[in-house]
Amino acid sequence: MGTIMKLTTFTIVTLDGVMQGLGGPDEDRRGGFERGGWSAPLVDTEAMSYLVQVYQRADAFLFGRRTYDIFAGYWGAFENPEVNPIASALNTRPKYLASKTVTDPQWKNTTALSADTATAIGELKARPGGELQVHGSGELCRWLLANDLVDEMILLIVPVVVGQGTRLFPDTGPDIALELAESRATPKGVTIQRYLPTGRPKYATATADGIE
Repeated sequence: MGTIMKLTTFTIVTLDGVMQGLGGPDEDRRGGFERGGWSAPLVDTEAMSYLVQVYQRADAFLFGRRTYDIFAGYWGAFENPEVNPIASALNTRPKYLASKTVTDPQWKNTTALSADTATAIGELKARPGGELQVHGSGELCRWLLANDLVDEMILLIVPVVVGQGTRLFPDTGPDIALELAESRATPKGVTIQRYLPTGRPKYATATADGIE
């Protein structure tokens, strides 16, 4: 029996957890965000090489609507996708869109999931395969984590604090215990952290002798 699909989220974030506007100043100005483009000066060759490897091992991709629109507009319109490993992966492998508003996505090889997103994603994960990857898609990532659907979480943490913008983790949300499966740093200081969610955290309790 083959292995079932593993759901992996992949997020490029600042040290203060912001995932908004990594693509450039005008990618996402929601909420008056003015500090877009923070990743490009620091995502070095080694970080990009890791990113390419991640895309190449995907069996399929899962998107939220906003990230899907950005990716479809850029990667979906790539002139010669076969010469770029990320464009090639995105254009040739199945894509799934978790959206209640888009029912007829135009980017080739895209399927809009049913209104019952949890069931639809559960069915995708039950298929034989390697990795179902979620890139960006902050709102979807937060929902997946809250519903215990994430098997692996990869963070590329860029050494900058931008001080504003949408963060990966909400101010109030589920508590999650994580096992660190991989950790490394690139020459420009991007840290690559791969975590496996392991349920709820354990909290220390106060005793007469202190914390245990």
